[in-house]
Amino acid sequence: MQPLTLGRLRISAVVERAGPTRPTWLLPDATPEAVERHREWLAPHFLDDKGRFLQSIHAFVIQAPGFTALVDTCVGNDKDRGGRAPFHMMRTPFLDDLKAAGVAPESVDLVVCTHLHVDHVGWNTRLDNGRWVPTFPRARHLFARREWEHWSSENADDTKRIMADSVTPVLDAGLADLVAVDHRISDEMWLEPTPGHTPGHASVRLRAGGAEAVITGDLMHCPVQVAEPDWGSHFDNDPEQARKTRRAFCERYADTAVAVLGTHFHHPTAGRIVRHGSTWRFVTQDQ
Repeated sequence: MQPLTLGRLRISAVVERAGPTRPTWLLPDATPEAVERHREWLAPHFLDDKGRFLQSIHAFVIQAPGFTALVDTCVGNDKDRGGRAPFHMMRTPFLDDLKAAGVAPESVDLVVCTHLHVDHVGWNTRLDNGRWVPTFPRARHLFARREWEHWSSENADDTKRIMADSVTPVLDAGLADLVAVDHRISDEMWLEPTPGHTPGHASVRLRAGGAEAVITGDLMHCPVQVAEPDWGSHFDNDPEQARKTRRAFCERYADTAVAVLGTHFHHPTAGRIVRHGSTWRFVTQDQ
């Protein structure tokens, strides 16, 4: 993603991993024939020549003079994800890449997790002498209270592991705030409720210098869902609510100047939603 400037805010992305995904693994309605209808505008950024979605797991970095925030913290290293093989015991240079982007862990002031799934909370913590400790020791970490309440009550082993190694240590360190899903961080940054994928899912809105942007979270996983908002993910907690939320989101931002930054959208990541017949399309920032 090319850095995006909104007034005094600079937004960039640090990628943990990127690559192809079999469409029906993610979206059951995304059959080869159905996806091929969208090749003209999805390729080459979001669809490869084998008909696979191109996706990314990345953290957004928001910088202003004297302030640095991260939105979502990817999968993380050394995490036991036995039930999620691609994410199990990963070893990536994410922190080195973050530093190369000018962000040292101790310089981060705020971490916002759009929701508490495995690939959005991982770098909240790092392994230090056998203990999970906060990666960003000065940062306040914002979790929607509704989201935290939901996952804290889950009994699945996978969920318990994620909470234990990537969420609870931040709470125990006194670095987390449980907030309303429409929490206003400042005049330039606030949460926008986008439920469905998870109960307390929130997108992140940004406004500065007369320009605006929205970070999707997992409201949608790939740009094809702009054109096909009824295509839900296998991972949506409430599929019907997720469909309603996607449609409302596209309707709200279509044909506006608001930049849409997809949390799993492959490079170039940022773009706008435009109307196309009875539905919409995603137009990248370089088009």
